[in-house]
Amino acid sequence: MQLTYRSSGAAFSALATILSPCAAAASDDAPVTLAKVDIVGIAPLYGLGIERDLLPYPVQVAADNAIRQSVGENLSEFMARKLTGVNVNEVSGSPFQNDITFRGFRASPVLGSSQGISVYLDGVRVNEPFGDVINWDMVPEAAIGSVVLVPGANPLFGLNTLGGALAFTTKSGLTHPGGEAELSLTDEGRRRADLAYGWRQGDGWHGFLGSTLFDDEGWRDHSAGHLANVFIKLGRSQGATDWSASLLGGRSRLLGNGLLPELLYRDDRRAVYTHPDTTRNRLVQGTVNLAHRFSSLTELSAVAYARNSRRDTVNGDASEDYDDYVDDCEDGFDAAGAPLEPDECGFTRAQGAALHSGVLNTTSTRQDSQGASIAITARRGVVRFDAGASLDHSDVDYAQYEQAAFVTPGREVLGDANEASELSSGVTGKSRTAGVYAAVNVPLAAGTQLSASLRFNRARVTNTLTDENGPQPTESFTYSRLNPALGLTHRLHPQATLFANIGQSNRVPTVIELGCADPEHPCRLPVGLQADPYLKQIVARTLEAGIRGAADATSYTVSLHRTVSDDDILFFSSPSRQGYFANFDRTRRQGVDAMVDRQFGPLTLQLSYSYLQAEYDADGELFTGARHVAVRRGTPIAGLPRHTAKLALAWTVNPQLDLGAYLHLVSSLITQGNEDGLTEDPDDDDEPARANWRIPGHGVLTLRASYRPAPRWELFARVSNVFDRRYETFGAVAPDLFPHGQLIKPHETPGDAENARFVAPGAPRTLVAGLRYRF
Repeated sequence: MQLTYRSSGAAFSALATILSPCAAAASDDAPVTLAKVDIVGIAPLYGLGIERDLLPYPVQVAADNAIRQSVGENLSEFMARKLTGVNVNEVSGSPFQNDITFRGFRASPVLGSSQGISVYLDGVRVNEPFGDVINWDMVPEAAIGSVVLVPGANPLFGLNTLGGALAFTTKSGLTHPGGEAELSLTDEGRRRADLAYGWRQGDGWHGFLGSTLFDDEGWRDHSAGHLANVFIKLGRSQGATDWSASLLGGRSRLLGNGLLPELLYRDDRRAVYTHPDTTRNRLVQGTVNLAHRFSSLTELSAVAYARNSRRDTVNGDASEDYDDYVDDCEDGFDAAGAPLEPDECGFTRAQGAALHSGVLNTTSTRQDSQGASIAITARRGVVRFDAGASLDHSDVDYAQYEQAAFVTPGREVLGDANEASELSSGVTGKSRTAGVYAAVNVPLAAGTQLSASLRFNRARVTNTLTDENGPQPTESFTYSRLNPALGLTHRLHPQATLFANIGQSNRVPTVIELGCADPEHPCRLPVGLQADPYLKQIVARTLEAGIRGAADATSYTVSLHRTVSDDDILFFSSPSRQGYFANFDRTRRQGVDAMVDRQFGPLTLQLSYSYLQAEYDADGELFTGARHVAVRRGTPIAGLPRHTAKLALAWTVNPQLDLGAYLHLVSSLITQGNEDGLTEDPDDDDEPARANWRIPGHGVLTLRASYRPAPRWELFARVSNVFDRRYETFGAVAPDLFPHGQLIKPHETPGDAENARFVAPGAPRTLVAGLRYRF
């Protein structure tokens, strides 16, 4: 029997429970051949774990060796290329700031994105309290032992589990003794080093160290970045008790220069629109995990953590004064009504500060979080019980500053030395969340299993806003929700299991969303806040059913899913590039996920296909930065492909040489702001401008090879985007102030900036080569 377990402390009791009947029935020398069994958790604290085939939904699991041998350059790329239903929007252009989507829901580092996936590290929720964002650069990739992706609105994984949950488990000296060092570099000037080392002693003590260093010149202009993080774990396994304490520290400086207008993109795919666009993250997190087995059938798990994160950003943009200048030149009069001379509408360096106005937006975010969770798992006969509770507390201090600037001919935004940065808005806030849950798994008949769970969430969000009028009155909002789930599995025969599940979960508004929810006082993201009206919490309900199984060297899963979200929170932008958060009555995401994995001797084939229909399920109006978009029930949600196919081939040529190929096919995407097929707002006098500004579909091929010349050494190489395809992963409609990247020329009268399609360029062909040493 092969048993794969995903949590330290849970394996021994799970293994004993599963093997004990077999051991009693078998003689000392009789061979026992059983199928592979994956043991996973049903909640962030795994407890005893459960056989994956008993869960009424399709859980995806990847171990560290699969991640290490993957075709992705980091964890988010691995998930996008190997996990069914997962895609990437490269909105920022930085490899560690990718926007991950799963079944139409996002786990994104971009403030203002509609978040819908909860992310856990060793049982600690790492979605930042200010906006529920996830900082992929602060995930300790060298220390990740496994990844579990749970689909749907699952109440057991707490707040923000609208479309799914990601649970990362770190390595330890018990599970990963020994060391591994890896160095890699690319032809685009990217360098990376990873170190992992685990040790254990006979008296139960164990430790682990993992670290990643990353330095990138950036394949786009002005997009260099770097990061460093270190993860340290120390623990002891002593009798029935296992404990560990870990410390995670990291810092990064990443440049993600965002979308490009199409005219500039055609001229130069490596260009940036305006710069700088810098994000600095710093994180310190301490965690203590405890597991105690009262018996082979009962286990208590607990985790406590403290987390401090800092984010500082600098973003250079053309300011609203630039638009005013364009309008003045067309009218022939300035804002005061005085006539303009012809040469005042040309551009010279001296006039730059006055006429080609820019603004440097800087932000400072400080977040402190503490919390604890406890869970107990017990088996009584054939019935399994789970219960748990969690408490989380966070303090947020946010400030945004603006400084007058001008835009150089290279579209660099430089601060005006004569103008000081001014506080434009800020907020101090607190959030308090508590949750309790209970779950039961019980067989109803031979081969039929019932799963039922219930969780109660309560959250209180308090903030005090500061704007141009000074501090505003403190506001507090309280949210409560009881979320149920019910599922069934039925084994038709050893090679096929039917499953069905219905579940509900919720997400409460964050400080940033509540601080920017007044249409009469819009704000700029990631900057600007105003006194806020009430926002409703999002409630999502998922219905899923399918079939899965395994026979000989083949495994497969087919799943139909449908998630409806009531009162989704969206950011509605205004033409002035400001906007506000508001509830949208109803959105719907439904589709099919299918996967088959087949072994042909030394050849492994994995094929997955996803069909996703993500739509607005009510009439409404969106404000998308450049225009007002009237949506109707059935209008597609932008940025999400309807069809995705992934094909992976791995060939073990001999014990020393492995080869692999990976093909990722994605259908076209709706461009944000073009959902209704228009490029401008309708005018009573003129026919509205129509265009199909979809982002075209694309296919990207990646090849890899690894060679082991000696037992401890491995050479590897990877070529991404083999045919150097030009492709895009996201699109948005916005006014192009600098056609072809050019500023206004001397004595030239500008016209109104026309709306254009802005795109997120995909990375060009990249060659990665590296060396791995195990010790």
